[in-house]
Amino acid sequence: MNIIKKIQKKQKRKKLMKQKAKLAQEQAVQEGTHHGKKSSHRRKISRGGKKVIVVAAVAAAVCLAFVFVEKRSYHSYKVLNTSEQEDVVSTQYVEMDGDILRYSPDGVSVVDASMNTVWNETYTMQNPIADVNGSRAVVADSEGTSLYICDKKGVTGTVTTSYSIVKVRIAANGMVAAILDNDENTWINFYNPDGSLVAENLTKIDDPGYPLDVAVSDNGVMMVTFQYVDGSKTTSYVAFYNYGDVGQNEDDRIVSGYTYENVVIPQVECINESQYIALRDDGFSTYQGNQIPKESKTVNVKQEIVSTFFDEDRIGLVFKNNNKDDLYTMEVYNMSGQLKFRKNFNVPYTTIKMSGGNIVMYNSSQICVMNSRGVQKYMGSVDGTIRDFFKIGWNKYLMVLDTGVSTIKFS
Repeated sequence: MNIIKKIQKKQKRKKLMKQKAKLAQEQAVQEGTHHGKKSSHRRKISRGGKKVIVVAAVAAAVCLAFVFVEKRSYHSYKVLNTSEQEDVVSTQYVEMDGDILRYSPDGVSVVDASMNTVWNETYTMQNPIADVNGSRAVVADSEGTSLYICDKKGVTGTVTTSYSIVKVRIAANGMVAAILDNDENTWINFYNPDGSLVAENLTKIDDPGYPLDVAVSDNGVMMVTFQYVDGSKTTSYVAFYNYGDVGQNEDDRIVSGYTYENVVIPQVECINESQYIALRDDGFSTYQGNQIPKESKTVNVKQEIVSTFFDEDRIGLVFKNNNKDDLYTMEVYNMSGQLKFRKNFNVPYTTIKMSGGNIVMYNSSQICVMNSRGVQKYMGSVDGTIRDFFKIGWNKYLMVLDTGVSTIKFS
């Protein structure tokens, strides 16, 4: 019996030892798996952290580059190419969606930034005027009757009007509005890109007044500013014509209109299909609406406005100062009428305009370029007499001198 008990005890002890060994093995495996998971998690966190750091570094680099470009100023310029064969006396140049519209009494053409001709068309005009909107343009004979509609590929339509042309404007889709005059009455005609007539509107000096300017949008809305004298008051009337379905039941297709007493509005602009501005002698008004534009904001100023400039994002007003160190003050607003900045400057300019997002000023011998925030990018003199100057690309400008046409970049 004692031997049997001893054998049983040994068997139990052996079995217990095996169970302990198995338990220890399982525990070791579990700990190893857990450790692996922790290591994997740490690797994932490490990789994720590295991605965040890389993204943050790239964002910081982009911000620094943007600040550098915004704040950087230039002190000289480099001539990239020159065309001395240009007839700069009778030829005008306008930026046209990366290319250049060139027109004169003898014809119209589109050239690239190197002045290579894309296409050209000959005609005879006494006093050509033009309007460009994106890749579309209209050239007309002021006080004549010829009108040419074109895009970057060539002429899309021609018109011979019944009365003298006073002003022409074109929409981004090629629709054209023209103010015509025969001394007794005026007409505002609307044309398709192929030159076919859409509508003609007879206007009289007493109702609704004499048309000073016209603008047209892609969706068939035409904006006109009229002026008339009511007793001793000079009154302006801004009317919106709609040549789509919305305006077909309205008198003369006028869907909205606004009267301003003792105000002169010499210029109106269509910014896009739903945004318009009227540049007044006492400030500006903005209008919004795709089919029936409504007045949204009016900004009045007390100082006399000597110049205005604008693009799709900004409206600028310039006032004269009595300070000899700062001849002028400019105020630049966004399209909501909020003042973005006010800046004094001492540039004896003869022309000021927005060009490629920059504020460009020049006289016969000096050029000044500011960005849209008023930071001066370049100020300097040039050799020759400046006839025109505008931006045609990133840090690329077309400079029209009395000696020829040059493409330049600041350095």
